Amino acid sequence: MNITRNFFTGIVLCTLLTTATATIQAQGILQKKLSFSVQQQRLDDVLNIISNKGNFSFSYNSSILKRDSLISYTASDYTVDRILNELLNGSFEYKESGGYIIIRKTALRVTSIIQQSPGGEHVFTITGYVVNSETGEPIGNASIYEPRHLASTLTNKEGRFQIRLRNHHQPASLAISRDRFQDTTVLINPGYNAQLEIAIVPAIEKPLLSTVSMYHRVTPVVQKDSLFVPAIQPARIEHNRLAKLLLSARLKTQSLNIPELLGNRSIQVSLVPGFGTNGNMGSQIENSFSLNIIGGYTGGVNGAELGGVFNINKKNVRYAQLAGAANLVGGEMKGVQIAGLHNTVLQYMNGIQLSGVSNHVNQAAKGIQIAGIGNLVKDTLHGIQLAGINNHVQRNSRGIQIAGVGNITAGDADGVQIAGIFNYAKRLKGVQIGLVNVADTVDGYSIGLVNIVKKGYHKLYISNNEVTHFNLAYKTGNANLYSILRGGLNASAKEKLYSMGYGIGTSIRLANRIYCNPELSTDFLYAGSWEYNNTLNRLQLLFDLRLSPRLSLTAGPSFALLYSNQARAEHGYAFPAAGAHTFQWFSNKQLITWFGWNAGLTLF
Repeated sequence: MNITRNFFTGIVLCTLLTTATATIQAQGILQKKLSFSVQQQRLDDVLNIISNKGNFSFSYNSSILKRDSLISYTASDYTVDRILNELLNGSFEYKESGGYIIIRKTALRVTSIIQQSPGGEHVFTITGYVVNSETGEPIGNASIYEPRHLASTLTNKEGRFQIRLRNHHQPASLAISRDRFQDTTVLINPGYNAQLEIAIVPAIEKPLLSTVSMYHRVTPVVQKDSLFVPAIQPARIEHNRLAKLLLSARLKTQSLNIPELLGNRSIQVSLVPGFGTNGNMGSQIENSFSLNIIGGYTGGVNGAELGGVFNINKKNVRYAQLAGAANLVGGEMKGVQIAGLHNTVLQYMNGIQLSGVSNHVNQAAKGIQIAGIGNLVKDTLHGIQLAGINNHVQRNSRGIQIAGVGNITAGDADGVQIAGIFNYAKRLKGVQIGLVNVADTVDGYSIGLVNIVKKGYHKLYISNNEVTHFNLAYKTGNANLYSILRGGLNASAKEKLYSMGYGIGTSIRLANRIYCNPELSTDFLYAGSWEYNNTLNRLQLLFDLRLSPRLSLTAGPSFALLYSNQARAEHGYAFPAAGAHTFQWFSNKQLITWFGWNAGLTLF
């Protein structure tokens, strides 16, 4: 009995709790009851107090409220709705969305027909003006268009417009779009001239202003609500520098007002942007085949596009795009893109980019980039970059970079970098080949005259050998492969000798604190005259005993091969082809080989 009674008691309690929770949620933020009192405080401070007490945030256009007006007010268990109506004199409306209350001014006007008269047999005309529904102010540069027939126009500074439509004896829908405003559609009676007054509602950037307590911070969350527009807009082709030069202000404005595509057509032909089979609505139409005699501006291509000078696409391009000078794609590019000068893709690229000067991908790229001067990928590259001067990947690369001057990968480079002068990777997981190679860390090989690895192998070797009495070698890279910059001298007044050279080596751990370093080097010897060629090649096997983390005792045997065309010694200088060469192995007039030695200290 006790078990049964407890079971039913639990069910009743759960039901009551669920009902209470649902009731609280149903009440919403506007029905929350608050109590507070303020004297001569700014309106924005009062809103901050309300949001703190109610645990929510406000979002509103700062221009519609007098935030610096002083308020004296007392609320005693009043709903948020009542408080706002009394504070704001009932001239605003409120909308709940997530943890926000959106404050907006009550609409002043609605769409209305001012005048109407019969139109022509084939064409009728719609005129009118567009205003802000909250302020009544005229709105310029709003797009007015009929999507089925691709007729369009823009409002002037006074918000006025005129558009002519064909009379198909079917209801027409006139669409009104403006950046930062909600889209509006008006149904039109066909065959009648009309004058309209159209009020459109501003969209609210989220968050434009949130009165959030510094002690109780509410993290803004982007709501999927048509009322909101993103505070930060993604990159769009209309903002591209080259596109700004090639497109008229009218076309750019209309494209920004109408961000989405309205339909597709099989073929379009244009002379220049705005003058073609798609008219001014070209940037809202996707085509299977696009032909631009000089240049064109389309919504996208799902097939092939040819441009005498340039192609500009608002959205995606697939399969093939060729232009005499430039291709500019605002969406994704999948396929082959070829331009005489430059290619730009603002989103993902999967395929091949080929240009005479440069290629630019704003997001990730997969495939091949080939440019006469430079390639740039602002995200991750999976593939190959070939450039006459420079390749640059701003995140990670996986593949091959080959450049006449330099390659840069700001993140991980997993693959091969080959450059005439320099390579850089934050973390190398492959091979670098260049005059100068730079990396933070290396899990592969850097092959070059200078290899700088920030978190790698850095040693200074001070030594003596059978040829020069004092030698200094700087070793840098990583333990797998390091480069050696070398210099040496004999300071004797009668047998002076100078050496300078380069080498490579690797470090192999044999036991605790004991390492073996095979090294191969080439030194150029100066023995009193630059007319002679004295080249000393050495293969040496050094054994390194670590006395401390920064000090080692280093020594080992070497095998030397000297090429010299010097016939006699210069006054005061040593004669490289003679002297104390221990264990001479083989000799002829210009080539001498022997076994030698090295001994010294390694620092760091």
